[in-house]
Amino acid sequence: MTVWIILGIILLALIIYIAISYNINRKSVTELSQDDFQAGLRRAQVIDLREKADYEYGHIIGARNIPMSIFRTRMLGLRKDQPIYFIDKNGVSSYRAARMLKKNGYEHLFMLKGGYKEWKGRIKSKN
Repeated sequence: MTVWIILGIILLALIIYIAISYNINRKSVTELSQDDFQAGLRRAQVIDLREKADYEYGHIIGARNIPMSIFRTRMLGLRKDQPIYFIDKNGVSSYRAARMLKKNGYEHLFMLKGGYKEWKGRIKSKN
């Protein structure tokens, strides 16, 4: 009986943690559709969070590569006075990057909904 109570408490704590994380992520960055993302590309700092090999294989034209693995060390070089548009593989790393920037006073943070794998616009590829 006590095992079930302990498992129930752990499950409840996990659900609360997931709900809080989801809420914090949603407040840190605004998800943009393909059309909205494309419309703002020219006036934003476009940051591709994928690793260098993935970026070199193909990326959105004008995007700067700052892999998530080194983002913490290079993030403060981004300008606070311009919007920042994030691209990642599938929409997960953008939340982490946005949360880091939000803690450092950045405000206008956006991400491509679904990540690069959903991108239908023009790209620059290695081929």
